[in-house]
Amino acid sequence: MSDLSEPIGTSTTTFSHVKPGDTPWRSDGLRDFFLYRDLGVAKATGGRVIAHLVKANMAPEKGTGWHRHEADFQIVLMTKGWAKFMYEDKVTLVEAGDCVHQRPGIVHYLFDYSPDMEYLEIVSPAAFGTVDAPPPCDVPIPTPWD
Repeated sequence: MSDLSEPIGTSTTTFSHVKPGDTPWRSDGLRDFFLYRDLGVAKATGGRVIAHLVKANMAPEKGTGWHRHEADFQIVLMTKGWAKFMYEDKVTLVEAGDCVHQRPGIVHYLFDYSPDMEYLEIVSPAAFGTVDAPPPCDVPIPTPWD
């Protein structure tokens, strides 16, 4: 009988299967205007990677502010709706189906998103840091929700 664990280097990862009703949407994540749903990957990898769903909870009034993450790896896969990011001095529209690899240390600002925005975020390590950064440029005004 297998415990569904697989050694990787000196640590162990475990099998994980999370269904939609297994973990709740939570409002105590990095941003209070988003909801977060844990997908069990941080626990399964011993904190090496986190995967969570993020969705809009409130209209974009201020956005995330300029920041960077202290992480080795980060991707965003937009699953519903759209979001507008500033990556350094460039506006980037990320729509459903798009995948963005945010290189380590890139200064960015999520400033606008649709009411139905939802994305999958995968980051390593799971306990990554977020550091405020000086603004490299002005940020456009977000689109009001009707």
